[in-house]
Amino acid sequence: MPTLTLSPGNSLAYEHVAPSDTGKTFVCFNALSGDMSMWTASISEALKAHGHGWLIYNLRGQAGSDYAINEFTEKQIVDDAMALLEEVKPVRPIHVGLSIGGAFALKAHMAGGAGQAEGLVLINTLRKDSPRLNWVNDAVVRVFETGGGDLLKDLYSPLLMNEDWQAENRSAFLGDGGYAPCAPNDQEFMLLKYGPTADWNMNHESLDVPVLIISGLQDRVFFNAEDVAELSACIRRGQRVDLANAGHMIPVERPNELSDAIVNFAAKI
Repeated sequence: MPTLTLSPGNSLAYEHVAPSDTGKTFVCFNALSGDMSMWTASISEALKAHGHGWLIYNLRGQAGSDYAINEFTEKQIVDDAMALLEEVKPVRPIHVGLSIGGAFALKAHMAGGAGQAEGLVLINTLRKDSPRLNWVNDAVVRVFETGGGDLLKDLYSPLLMNEDWQAENRSAFLGDGGYAPCAPNDQEFMLLKYGPTADWNMNHESLDVPVLIISGLQDRVFFNAEDVAELSACIRRGQRVDLANAGHMIPVERPNELSDAIVNFAAKI
């Protein structure tokens, strides 16, 4: 797997597959947890079947991407994405972002230059800054610090995932092994700790490309129907797809529905 070295000890692992002569390149922006395998397992085959390519990468602190700094801000995450886009120069890019990854995709597009996209796909991204959102972000950090990723998954999975997924996967959670605090220099912890510095007050009215807004209605943490409706109305070329049978992690929960939605979206651009 190729890597882009950003500075000593800091790099991005990525995968790039070029599209056909008429296809698009889907540039996938991760959430703060997970890694690029989520995209390769859920949408890559469908993209390939329709002549599309992809640029998928891991944020610093995720699998294969090194992290050697004391603080990590939203600006650094977007700057990393811009550096990768400048290096690879994907043709006819469509940015796809999950959760806060959609905010990173938006910021990269708004930065122009190598970050400019022909379209944007925002998956459970639209939200407003609020005391509740800040509380949730801080609680995620505290939970991970106290009991690591296992405690985080046990507590939040029933709030983030749809009920079908919960029924199928419940036996893999709430085991008897207990929890262990994460190490102070744990890379995933550092990413979760500094990633929530994102500024959600973006100028959605300025977006000048088609935008597909995908929401999982069973997301009990981040989905706020009134906020999503208000922000969607600000996007002049936006279109919505609401999935009643999905939660927050749509690429994992409903990969077929997601693939169909983004392939149909690309066909209209």
